[in-house]
Amino acid sequence: MKEIQELIAISQFYGKDSRFVIAGGGNTSYKNNEKIWVKASGSALATITEDGFAVLDRSLLNPMSDKQYSRDPAEREEQVKNDLAAATLTKGKRPSVETSMHNVIGYAYVVHLHPTVVNGLMCAADAESALKRLFGEKVLFVEYTDPGYLLFKKVDEKIKEYRNRFNEESQVIWLQNHGIFVAADSTEEIRLIYDSIVETLGKAVTTPLPQEEREVSRQACEILPAVRMMLSDDSLKTLKVRNNGLIGYFCDTPENQSAISRPFTPDAIVYCKSNYLFFNEDTAEQVIASAKESIPAFTAKFGYQPKVLLIKGVGLVAVGDNARQCDTILDVFEDAMKIAFLARSFGGEHPMTQAQIDFIDNWEVENYRRSVAAGNVSGRAVNKTIVVTGAAQGFGEGIAECLLREGANIVVADLNEEVGRKTAERFNGLTKSNRAIFVKTNVSDIPSLENLVHETVCHFGGVDCFVSNAGVLRAGGLEEMTPENFDFVTRINYNAYFYCAKVVSKVMKLQTKYASEDYYADIIQINSKSGLRGSKANFAYAGGKFGGIGLTQSFALELAPFRIKVNSICPGNFYEGPLWSDPQNGLFVQYLNAGKVPGAKTIEEVKAFYLAQVPMRKGCTPNDVSKGVLYLMEQCGETGQALPITGGQVMLN
Repeated sequence: MKEIQELIAISQFYGKDSRFVIAGGGNTSYKNNEKIWVKASGSALATITEDGFAVLDRSLLNPMSDKQYSRDPAEREEQVKNDLAAATLTKGKRPSVETSMHNVIGYAYVVHLHPTVVNGLMCAADAESALKRLFGEKVLFVEYTDPGYLLFKKVDEKIKEYRNRFNEESQVIWLQNHGIFVAADSTEEIRLIYDSIVETLGKAVTTPLPQEEREVSRQACEILPAVRMMLSDDSLKTLKVRNNGLIGYFCDTPENQSAISRPFTPDAIVYCKSNYLFFNEDTAEQVIASAKESIPAFTAKFGYQPKVLLIKGVGLVAVGDNARQCDTILDVFEDAMKIAFLARSFGGEHPMTQAQIDFIDNWEVENYRRSVAAGNVSGRAVNKTIVVTGAAQGFGEGIAECLLREGANIVVADLNEEVGRKTAERFNGLTKSNRAIFVKTNVSDIPSLENLVHETVCHFGGVDCFVSNAGVLRAGGLEEMTPENFDFVTRINYNAYFYCAKVVSKVMKLQTKYASEDYYADIIQINSKSGLRGSKANFAYAGGKFGGIGLTQSFALELAPFRIKVNSICPGNFYEGPLWSDPQNGLFVQYLNAGKVPGAKTIEEVKAFYLAQVPMRKGCTPNDVSKGVLYLMEQCGETGQALPITGGQVMLN
């Protein structure tokens, strides 16, 4: 149906533009005489298809304009919800609560959005007068009304008044502290109207939004891991920080924070709640001390934990039940900052009243939206943040993917930027509410590792498990091994493990200091069966791995008082991976050339030789090792261990 395809196209057009839609908000519709297609609750405009629209029978919708409902707000909204459900032809889809408004607007297409520049005016003290000054007297302005049936009745009344006064239909409806409806009989006309509105408002803004980018201060690593643990008594939280010129305007100057201390729109309450914590202390120690007092006091006063923190010198911090929720909170609250800043051009900000806030907080429809937005993810590592070095490809990639599928947030740390970014992008196509990021990392360079930890903290709030997987191998006996290759293998396989533990343990100590007593952090080295017994013509690799187990045991003794477990996993051979099977430089090729397998003439003979040494006749896979990682994370009675996963090839005494 051509009209529905046009509806989908304009929905996606605006849904993908953050100037018009934040957190999947807004809704769109098309109607003919018999039916209306309206965005279903839980659908996102940016990706909506025909399946994302609820279809309703207009003959059942039309009587709702004159029907008398209960005077009790909760009972009334339940009755309205039931009538909307009864009119819905596509069962199982919940139509937008604003469906009735779409139905009474006298045009085929309706696009309701919350453009930032529009709400800069609609959430301003002089909204109505400025609106008439900019767009003339023939504007349809609706003062703030609680969403749902009351807003529908108010809009219906205003439409009829406008029709009687001007003898025409209004194509634009302006909603105070809410957004805008634009209607027309073609989607092209709707685009032209929106373009004109945005252009007019843009010219009316006296001071443009600050646009400069800012890096997040390294102080974040000294604050966020501690604060995250303070907020994770019931379940592990994810924190994410953002900073830029606009955020700095409010973050660094306490006098400006009053402008953003209350929500402007219902969406802000749904995603960010209505109360926030601002920290204006100068040092990390002062912020942490303040947080120890203010977070419990906040929770006791409001009955929920803060979703939004503003930390002087650091930036805007989202507190989410998962990483996806953090992204939404940051987008929505930064949009509120933009609204507050733009409102200065129209008489200053006009936030919602406490009564209006309370209605949204308790409204069943918005609680439903909260539950949909929260997302769901299950697994053995839900909300854990796990760094995996050498995870761009091969064994590390396989381990990282397995842990990602168990609900973890994954940091792909690798020197190969091109491949690493593609891996993280692929991972994010597999996630639910968790996320993956790539950080270019040289594990043999401490400043690079410090940047890795900083980026991890900025995106997720801390590090729950650090998997030191990056490793290299150069085979050869005493005659063939060069000092340069020996130093290279040792630097990556041995020294770098020390560097990783040194850097990440600092953050982990901060976490465990402020966490509940049942929380443990983990450092896990991916070692090798060659760390448990010698390896002929492979002493550089085996020596580094033997030394790695010595480091593991020593680190474990030092970090045990801080509830940081340190263990190694000693996998058998991953024959399918590039380390072994690469046709140019894989171990099968190297071992064949080095004569490590007596009498072997082909790669297949080398492979058969190694499989014959494994009682279970199988190689070790990333999935096997990931189960070992999960076990080591879950248990709290073992540290300093070297866990063999070798198919029985190497057994501990």
